Amino acid sequence: MSASTAPMRRDPNLVGVGLFIASESLFFLGVVIAYGVFREQGLATAKAQLDLGRTAIFSALLFASSGTIARAVATRSRAWLGLTIALGTAFLVGQGLEYSRLLGAGLRPGSELFGTTFFTLTGLHALHVFVGLVLLSTLLAASTARRSRVGASAWDGIAMYWHFVDAVWVVVFSVVYLGTFVG
Repeated sequence: MSASTAPMRRDPNLVGVGLFIASESLFFLGVVIAYGVFREQGLATAKAQLDLGRTAIFSALLFASSGTIARAVATRSRAWLGLTIALGTAFLVGQGLEYSRLLGAGLRPGSELFGTTFFTLTGLHALHVFVGLVLLSTLLAASTARRSRVGASAWDGIAMYWHFVDAVWVVVFSVVYLGTFVG
């Protein structure tokens, strides 16, 4: 047994988080496959409407947050945890700006197939980011109020979820944005 899997096998809380993440991964896989099936029908709209550069910047912030949460867990640092929250929030604001721009251009769920699949896939991810931010904020508040009472499984479980959120965005960004302009 490797050092990285040993804590999870001993902690039923982390096993539970791992099982939840596995089920959510399958859910996202289904939605990504649906997007891929209908991708060609909306490719012209995607190329005309999506802002790859701006989204890449906000994506880089989310990707960086995987490093900050890892540092936060390793050091039990509230400062690194706060930075993770700030980066995740900046990403979510970026997605909101993208949604606002697209909605202003007339692209919305139900307006055409691309709009429906785009907002479904990215909206589900945004919901997961929001849940992650709530978890991170709760961890920050708890570790501020009772630093010694926050167990390792709370830090590790929330970090696992946050890494999952980042990993899902790697796939979504690659399929939706890079797949539109590079593929």
